[in-house]
Amino acid sequence: MDAEAFRKRGREVVDYIADYMTNIRTRRVTPEVEPGYIRKLLPATAPKKAEEWEQVMKDIEMALMPGITHWQHPNFHAYFPAGNSYPSILGDMLSDAIGCIGFSWAASPACTELETLMLDWVGKMIGLPKQFLHTSGKGGGVIQGSASESVLVALLSARHHTIKLLKQSQPYIEDYQILSRLVGYCSKLAHSCVEKAGIIGFVKMRHLDVDNKFALRGHVLEDAIEEDKKLGLIPFFVCATLGTTACCSFDNIYELGEVAKRQGVYLHVDAAYAGNALICQEFCYLNEGIENVDSFSFNTNKWLQVNFDCSLMWVKNVDDLTKALTVDPLYLQHKHGDKAIDLRHWGIPLSRRFRALKLWIVIRIYGVEGLQKRIREHCRLAKLFATRVRADERFEILGEVTMGLVCFRLLGPNSLTQRLLKNINDSGQLHMVPAMLNEHYIIRFVLCTEHANDMDIHFAWNVITSAASELLNQRLSSTKIEHGSRRLQDFEEDTFAAFDEEIVFDNQREHLQKAQIMRSLFFKMVSDPKCYNPRVLKSLGRDKIPSQQSFPERAIKCNQETRADLLEKCDEYKSRHPINHLDKIDLSNKNEQNKTTRVNMVDQSSSNENNATKY
Repeated sequence: MDAEAFRKRGREVVDYIADYMTNIRTRRVTPEVEPGYIRKLLPATAPKKAEEWEQVMKDIEMALMPGITHWQHPNFHAYFPAGNSYPSILGDMLSDAIGCIGFSWAASPACTELETLMLDWVGKMIGLPKQFLHTSGKGGGVIQGSASESVLVALLSARHHTIKLLKQSQPYIEDYQILSRLVGYCSKLAHSCVEKAGIIGFVKMRHLDVDNKFALRGHVLEDAIEEDKKLGLIPFFVCATLGTTACCSFDNIYELGEVAKRQGVYLHVDAAYAGNALICQEFCYLNEGIENVDSFSFNTNKWLQVNFDCSLMWVKNVDDLTKALTVDPLYLQHKHGDKAIDLRHWGIPLSRRFRALKLWIVIRIYGVEGLQKRIREHCRLAKLFATRVRADERFEILGEVTMGLVCFRLLGPNSLTQRLLKNINDSGQLHMVPAMLNEHYIIRFVLCTEHANDMDIHFAWNVITSAASELLNQRLSSTKIEHGSRRLQDFEEDTFAAFDEEIVFDNQREHLQKAQIMRSLFFKMVSDPKCYNPRVLKSLGRDKIPSQQSFPERAIKCNQETRADLLEKCDEYKSRHPINHLDKIDLSNKNEQNKTTRVNMVDQSSSNENNATKY
């Protein structure tokens, strides 16, 4: 493809992108495909000869678009926003055209210097203290690939610093001896990347309880640290969260910072989503205590109209970070190394894209006020949606509605809300994802698209309430039918089971316990199997599910029967079902405790010790 062909095809692609964004409402939010679908549509081997551009574009619409989940769709309300805007797209086009790999200052001076300037710009926009800026001398910021990378880099920095300090006082101790005792902390609602960072860093990660507002508090952290010190462990790292993924709750940074300072542990703040809102003055209170934090990160690619990837990270002490990650072969050194910044020492990868370019363009095109306006509009729409939820007595909201996320559920068992979410997602009209809060299965409704409006909220709520009404009506009808069937069954069948009947309640409970993923040294994740998880229920078999519910009722009913009634029923059963071995069973009261029989009589006084009678 030469320059002229590029001009022509470039215009076509820009037109395609503009049409896609303009007409995205006409598409289904989620795809209707099965795993492996694309292999049925595209060749198994690469073409030997060049193909025409027109054919490539046809295959994009024919093969790729049917399998796309449209994150920019106004009815996409899952996860958190995936930033996207025309200025950002143009910035990435320019970055890709320049094609520099800015691992050092010498590799591309503009790439490095624009990045450091942008980190100072945004640091001032969100109100970070001066010690986090490049102009302070000791601190500075860098663009990472994701908030997960930021957490990992912070943990590695804290680990390196802790090992260095311990070896100063104990020079003969080995690294592995220290690693086996290191322990970090986060809340139960911290992102899964914190757990993964602990796995990669070979350190224990302890998940701590939250308060009634789903926030990690200082006294909980300090108690855990003191407890672990008594066990011979070495606390070294804390990851606090501003805007948890499950419900957008906020750990108490001020209290955690005070504890971290007293205990001498590293404190990182993961503000992947909520950190964007700090550019608005009304959310600046969330930064209270930030002066005691060692590092801070958030994703501009979530809420500042910047396309993925563009995660910003600031550290208070650059030396602790770079000493943990510096590898300096001769072929990467240059003559300005003593006074220039080489960002290859600030993260995991060597190669670095020119990501600061799109960030610079977006901030200039929107302006700080334009970015603030979009965030405030999402917060307003979230409160509008919450008003609709509270007005419907069938639903409840869990957690506070502070930003662009609303957590809600149907009143009743978790399985009801789970079924509702499945029906909605299967319809393709909306897309949302669940979370767990205090053992409650909740649905997360997030404002994601840039141009969301009131009509989108009304449409989403109509879809949700219609699906809820249909589900509840079906449940009511099935309950009536089930109730009638049980009454007929109780009338026609014996009250107690036959000798060969299998009671599966205990077996099911044991199976569910075994199915849970055991995470040594780590808190069980919300993705682990629960009783309401359809994958677990499917493995048990639909025919066995009712037994799990009916067995306790049967046991209670049998335990309430008097001994005389049981004897009478056993005699009746014996006459109706003559079995040779039944004659050998002594049902008298004499020496009853010394007899081993297949029928156990349980009187009222021993019901607490033996909760089931099996025949």
